[in-house]
Amino acid sequence: DDDDDIPQLSSHTLAALQEFYLEQQQREGMKTSQGFNQYSIGSIEEDWQLSQFWYSDETASCLANEAVVAAGKGGRIACVSAPSVYQKLKEQDGKDFSVCILEYDRRFSVYGEEFIFYDYNHPLNLPENLLPHSFDIVIADPPYLSEECLKKTAETIKYLTKGKILLCTGAIMEEQAAKHLGVKICKFIPKHSRNLANEFRCYVNYASGLD
Repeated sequence: DDDDDIPQLSSHTLAALQEFYLEQQQREGMKTSQGFNQYSIGSIEEDWQLSQFWYSDETASCLANEAVVAAGKGGRIACVSAPSVYQKLKEQDGKDFSVCILEYDRRFSVYGEEFIFYDYNHPLNLPENLLPHSFDIVIADPPYLSEECLKKTAETIKYLTKGKILLCTGAIMEEQAAKHLGVKICKFIPKHSRNLANEFRCYVNYASGLD
């Protein structure tokens, strides 16, 4: 019988697979149900393989509001590897500011022209229309706690910003953050939707509302 060579799933594997698909359908159902906001945190799920860890709703709101105030009326905000802050900013759609997201994860291309593919390994490999010093504030969250990653991301930040920088990274990066970006640690303690092993902090180079 030709069917003998067709691999068969065990009943346990089949049940697990069906459960997975059911959960996926439920998530999609929630996304398409009335009131779903495509910009809400979690609408694109974390990918730990890309070192992604979303901020808590409260932290993302706080950082987004800080960026709006710092940018000023009609200001331009760049989110470098900080998608959950970008999503919070988009929830405020209609306010007098503009924002773009520089991100390695191409899933964020669903946000259209505001998405710019970004690889920190090539910090100045940016579109020609992304002019130097064209953003009132840059908020950045380098994906890795290493000086190499911070140093390369810093090149991008300094290229983009008119001056103001809001950096989010580990507390252990304080010395390197000061060295490469001239930023100082804030009193505000950012939180993530999942607890991280490393203590996380915010750093700025201007008088912010985070102290």
